[in-house]
Amino acid sequence: MNCNELATAVGAYADGEIDSAQGREIERHLRDCPACAARHQAILALRTRIAAEVPHFQAPPALRERLRALAPSASDAARVVARPERRRWAWLTGGALAGCAATLLAWFVGSALLEWRANEDVAIEAVTTHVRATLNDHLIEVASSDQHTVKPWLSARLDYSPPVRDFASEGFTLAGGRVETLDKQHVATLVYRYRLHTIDVFVRPEPAHLPAQLRTVRGFNVAHATGSGMDWLAVSDVSADVLAPFVERLARESAAK
Repeated sequence: MNCNELATAVGAYADGEIDSAQGREIERHLRDCPACAARHQAILALRTRIAAEVPHFQAPPALRERLRALAPSASDAARVVARPERRRWAWLTGGALAGCAATLLAWFVGSALLEWRANEDVAIEAVTTHVRATLNDHLIEVASSDQHTVKPWLSARLDYSPPVRDFASEGFTLAGGRVETLDKQHVATLVYRYRLHTIDVFVRPEPAHLPAQLRTVRGFNVAHATGSGMDWLAVSDVSADVLAPFVERLARESAAK
């Protein structure tokens, strides 16, 4: 086997799709050719990186239930086919089932990617909004550490009433709030001070798409939690091990209140 032949087979070999005889030829060539061996290692490294870094998605419960509901119907339909016809149309049935499986897979993958992109967009939009408000000195529209002042002010300007809590005794002081636009809707924004850091917490009715649990965008940490029927999305340059527990406590204790 020469380098040109290996170039067309090395990918299949890395994926374990080569028969044993051809695999032995490839192994001999890789031992004797540093350039092809380096190409093979690069493919393996790329596969490892993809497995580690590309998001993985679970099938939504609704899709699983639909597939379970379809399975008995497919079995019943197969049993009523006469034996000669079953032989005659076996190839067609197999093709149809493969086509259905491919359609379901395409639908699932497409839906997962769209949801992932929507989640990414919300996180990026939240960071952009936080940075813009900071640079424009427009972080606070109602300045107060009293939750009984901030909550009515926000409720009067929104079509929902956001929970408002103050944790000044733990170092998270409520500084006030403002109304922002996030994911094409007006949302309550609570502003907290933690040491020298500012934390924006976007509070909105729980949406269809929720951002990732914790991630970093342009140097800012983004964390979210749910509670009391609300989605709590926090953005700050404070460390992740401070931000995530804080927003989770906000959601948890607001629901229990």
